[in-house]
Amino acid sequence: MKRYPEYKSVDLPWLKEVPNHWELWRNKNIFTEMKTIVGDESSNYTLLSLTTNGIIPRDTSSGKGKFPEKFDNYKIVKPGYMAFCLFDIDETPRTVGLSNIGGMLTGAYTIMDVHNINPRYAYYYYLALDNVKALKPLYTGLRKTININTFQSVRMPVPTREEQNQIVGYLDWQLSKINKLITAKKKEIAFIEELKKTIIDDAVTHGIDKGTPKKYSGYPWIGDIPEHWEMKYSKQFFGLRKDKAYANDKQLTASQKYGIITQEEFMRLENRRVMVVMKGEDILKHVEKGDFVISMRSFQGGIEYSESTGKISSAYVMLIPNHDIVYDEYFKWLFKSPSYIKALQGTSDLVRDGQALRYSNFSKVYLPLIPLDEQKQIAGYLEKVLEKYEEYIDKVTSQIKVLKELKTKIIFDVVTGQIDVRNIVILEYEFTEEQSEEESDDFSVETEEQED
Repeated sequence: MKRYPEYKSVDLPWLKEVPNHWELWRNKNIFTEMKTIVGDESSNYTLLSLTTNGIIPRDTSSGKGKFPEKFDNYKIVKPGYMAFCLFDIDETPRTVGLSNIGGMLTGAYTIMDVHNINPRYAYYYYLALDNVKALKPLYTGLRKTININTFQSVRMPVPTREEQNQIVGYLDWQLSKINKLITAKKKEIAFIEELKKTIIDDAVTHGIDKGTPKKYSGYPWIGDIPEHWEMKYSKQFFGLRKDKAYANDKQLTASQKYGIITQEEFMRLENRRVMVVMKGEDILKHVEKGDFVISMRSFQGGIEYSESTGKISSAYVMLIPNHDIVYDEYFKWLFKSPSYIKALQGTSDLVRDGQALRYSNFSKVYLPLIPLDEQKQIAGYLEKVLEKYEEYIDKVTSQIKVLKELKTKIIFDVVTGQIDVRNIVILEYEFTEEQSEEESDDFSVETEEQED
C-alpha cells in the first residue's frame, strides 16, 4: 500500500503527521453531548450494551450479568450516536461505540451526537485510538478519567467528506473479509468444544470400558451406568464448609474459565488492572484449596474447583470432598459435564444464574459411587484424549489473534492517513460484522463479585 504524496506535522500525542490536505478539527465541532435520560419510560427503550463488538441489544432474558433496580438514569441513544466510556479506560476492553439502533445505555457513558462528519469515520478513528489505548496522555486521577472539556478540546484529523466516505467504504470492505475468516475459525472452535463436551459427558457418566455390562441407574440425568457403579446421596461425597473468612485470607474470584483462583491471578490471566473489592467483609466465607464451590454461575456452567485458599462471597457454597470416595480430578470433569449441569438446573425453578442454588439443591442430585482407581483412570483418559483437541484450539485461537491484530493495524493506518486508499476500487461485497461472543454486562458497571 502506498503513502500519500505529502504530509504535514501535527502535535498530537498519538500522531506526528497526517496527509498535507487533511484538516484538524476540535471534537467540539464534531460531537455534541446528549444527556437526555429515559426517566420513568425505560420500558419503552431497548437496553443496549457497549461491547468489544460494538453497541448491541442486551439480552435481559438470559439471566446473565447484573442489572440495576431501576433504569431511570440510563441515557437515550439514537441511531448514529456514539458512546464513550471516559473513565477506567485502560481496564475497559472497549470505550467507544457507534450505535446503529435506538435504545438506552448506562448513564455512566458519555453519549454524543455526531455532525459535520461521516459518523463511521469518527467511529473508526476513535476505535483505532482505543485499540492501542492512545488517549492515555489525557487521563487524570486514579480512575484514569478524561474530563469532558478536555475531550472536546482534542483535535482530530479530518479529510474531505468524499475521502471520509472512501475510507469508511474501504475499511468496511477489508474488515468484512477478515471478519468472515474470524467467524469461520470461531465456528471451528465451537465445534471442537461441543465434541469435547460429548467425550467428557460419555466418559464421566458411562465409564471408558465400553464392554462393561450396564444397568439403569434409576436417575434420568445419568441413565445407564456400569453394573458395578452405585448411585449414592451427594452428602456422602461432600460435606459443607461454613467457616467465615480468616483474617489473612486472600480475595478469590470465581470464574467458569479458571475455577476459583486468587483475584491477582485472575487479573493477570485476563490482563486486567482494576481490583474488585467485595462488600461485606465480615460475612465473607473461607475457602480451602481443593474445595468445590457452588458459585453464582453454577446454574449455568457447573460447580467450580478451588485452586487457592482464601475468601469469597457469602452467597457461595463450599463443598468439602470426602477423599475416601472422591478423586478430585474425576469430579472436576463430572461437575462440568452437560448431563450434570442439566440435573443441577432441574433442582430449581430459577431463571437467573442459579444465584440462590444452595447445598440443598446440590444434595438433590445423586452421584455415582465409583472405585477410586476407576475415577483416576477416567480422569487420566480425558486428560490424554482432550490434549490434542486443546492443542488444535490453541492453534486456531492464535490464528484469530493474528487476524485481529491485522484489523487493528489496518484501521489505524487508514484513519490516520499512513496509507492512501483514495484510488482503490472497492469490489462488491457483503458487509459482515465479527460474530460476537456472549457479552454479559456493560464493561464499566462495577459488581460486587467478579465472574467470568
